[in-house]
Amino acid sequence: MFKITEKRFLCENVVYMSIDAPFVAKKVEPGQFIILRIDEFGERIPLTVADFDKEQGTVSIIFQTVGNTTKKLSMLKVGDSIADFVGPLGKPTEFGAPKRAIVVGGGVGCAIAHPSAKALYNMGVKTDVIAGFRNKDIVILEKEFEAVCDNLYITTDDGSYKRKGLVTEVLRELLEKEPCDLVIAIGPIPMMKFVSALTKEYGVKTIVSLNPIMIDGTGMCGGCRVTVGGEVKFACVDGPDFDGHLVDFDNLMKRNGFYKNEENHKCRLGGNGNV
Repeated sequence: MFKITEKRFLCENVVYMSIDAPFVAKKVEPGQFIILRIDEFGERIPLTVADFDKEQGTVSIIFQTVGNTTKKLSMLKVGDSIADFVGPLGKPTEFGAPKRAIVVGGGVGCAIAHPSAKALYNMGVKTDVIAGFRNKDIVILEKEFEAVCDNLYITTDDGSYKRKGLVTEVLRELLEKEPCDLVIAIGPIPMMKFVSALTKEYGVKTIVSLNPIMIDGTGMCGGCRVTVGGEVKFACVDGPDFDGHLVDFDNLMKRNGFYKNEENHKCRLGGNGNV
């Protein structure tokens, strides 16, 4: 059993949780994920690691309550335990040795972008972060990002907080202003698609973290297959990081929406829907 050591709501339906998982914390690196199961009757869901403390032996996750399992998880309290917390899974992010990097996060994807920004900043890389949200009410991790980057740019679609507009608008301005070696984009698929298209114009290496439907997390089921550079890859073992210039985002969007009707039906009935 894995005990919950900290829990707080970052906004109305986004939850931060710290889990006592020393063996996972000892091995995990930015970009990797875990698979958890609340109890013996629960479904297995993948969640990317938002932060970790190797000395304390804790792993932090951030999730949005959009389905039955995440809603049930959000109701647990500090001191409660989770039955299974397996990881680290997937490959760590390969940063290389950039002199300047830009990390772009969208919505809840900012939770996954945070450890990458933190790692780059601690490596001594000049790091800018662009975080995009629909509106002010769902802005998360602002203070956390400020602590691990040289410059933080926040955008909102409706202009209710900071700059109104899209992350790609800020990104283009930064790429025009100063050379950049690496862009990391994590968030909604359309956002990653357009960020990758933009960075391709400038010839900047771009890493994206993909979120296809995933079941076992070991490459056996094939549910998380994605097309990268014309080849089939499995996000759980070959990723979740991939070269954004080679990903077939249209195919990924199509596959992610394949079970949308069934997921919505399950959510209405109170069963296992989207996680």
